[in-house]
Amino acid sequence: MKVLKSGDSLRADPRMGWATAFSDRDIKLIGAAEVTGALGIILPAASGVLPMLTPVAGVALAALMGGAAVVHLQRGESPVAPLVLGVLALIAGLLRWQHRRPRSTDSARASQETR
Repeated sequence: MKVLKSGDSLRADPRMGWATAFSDRDIKLIGAAEVTGALGIILPAASGVLPMLTPVAGVALAALMGGAAVVHLQRGESPVAPLVLGVLALIAGLLRWQHRRPRSTDSARASQETR
């Protein structure tokens, strides 16, 4: 939504009160960062191309959502939505990080069982 709508239309939306503190360019950059982070969590893991980018995207998107929570707190608004999204992004990234690590004990145990 931030990438597609104009800054003025976002500022007119009562749910987007935070937009008054940012320029049109900043709003577009925030939207682009959110979309890029979401795609960075999904596409590398799903396609198998550069899957090490999934944890990086998860941490970066969580940091972005942390910044959004700070902005909402400064405005006296609830930070729950960006915090929940940030935690989910972090979990997705960390789960992918755990999935990519080789488990030496499991492979050693499997080779012993086949003997």
